[in-house]
Amino acid sequence: MPTRIDCHVHLWDLDTIPSLNAICHHLGFRAMNVVCTGDRRMVNTNPTALVAKRHFPERFYAFAALDHSAYYSEGKVAAPSLAAQVDRLMALGVDGIKMLEAKPTSRKDLDIPVDSPYYAKYFQRVEDVGLPLLWHVADPEEFWDPEKTPGWARERGWGYNETFVSKEQLYSEVENVLLRYPKLQVIFAHFYFLSADLERAARLFDRFPGVHFDLAPGIETLYNMSRDVVATRRFFTQYAGRILFGTDINADQSPEEAALRAGIVTRWLETDEEYRVPEGADFLLGPAEDGIMRGLSLPDGVLEQVYRGNFERIAGHHPKPLDRPLAAEECDRIAEEITFFTGMPADDTRAAAAARCLRR
Repeated sequence: MPTRIDCHVHLWDLDTIPSLNAICHHLGFRAMNVVCTGDRRMVNTNPTALVAKRHFPERFYAFAALDHSAYYSEGKVAAPSLAAQVDRLMALGVDGIKMLEAKPTSRKDLDIPVDSPYYAKYFQRVEDVGLPLLWHVADPEEFWDPEKTPGWARERGWGYNETFVSKEQLYSEVENVLLRYPKLQVIFAHFYFLSADLERAARLFDRFPGVHFDLAPGIETLYNMSRDVVATRRFFTQYAGRILFGTDINADQSPEEAALRAGIVTRWLETDEEYRVPEGADFLLGPAEDGIMRGLSLPDGVLEQVYRGNFERIAGHHPKPLDRPLAAEECDRIAEEITFFTGMPADDTRAAAAARCLRR
């Protein structure tokens, strides 16, 4: 079995950390990268990821989310500046930063273009220190078309009308960032939602040497690239150093359900088989009748880069060591912010529970 590192998994609750470890063991992966998300009221899921690194230091990388509490509170919460957060997160021992700020729902909620002055010092600092980003930008193009938006996406509020920023506007903002900070090391989640336009994807790779894509489904990614297997295989061979294996598994899944999700991607990469979404797969992959996947049967050298080599080059051969006392202090800080936004006693927050775990 090839050595695999999953660059894109989710973990929200402290009590599911053992579950995610069990999934990783069940799938035979060497490691997983926990990508964190931000929230207007609960700040972010960084505390849970820090505890995961504490308990399984060789298994879990962590890409932390930013803290926008100062903005959301109109300055009433004294959160560090975004640029200062970069240094603080590195001191904690995180391995990168996960950005969701250019997903349409997040972009609407925060309502700040990513190429605005609000982010300028942050991106400059990220570039200066070489910290990698895993960045969710846009969504499948059909989410902007009510007649094509899948039902499961509409149920999650992922059907976009004129009140949301357009896909091309999001791409334009991100391209401005890449032009201003050309040394950024960026992994765009879900193949940057360009799976239906490999020519455009190739142009992006050619212009920006620090740009990479992950393969976390978005099942449309595999459907789109299965339409012309020859062209897709040629693309993967040419840009083998720019593509990373990811699954979007979350810790709430059973090992069996997670294996179905991961197997859809590994089967597509390794074999020349035709297949559909299997029975028992999670609902975000949609029903089997939605489409057919046709495998690429990639050579071993390409698989080695996609499965492991590219992520290790970007994020390191091993997860960075955690500074437990500093991580506990950071969780305490987040707990106080949650209290400001929710009124919940700080000791009752997930962040405070994480701080206690880190101090034990």
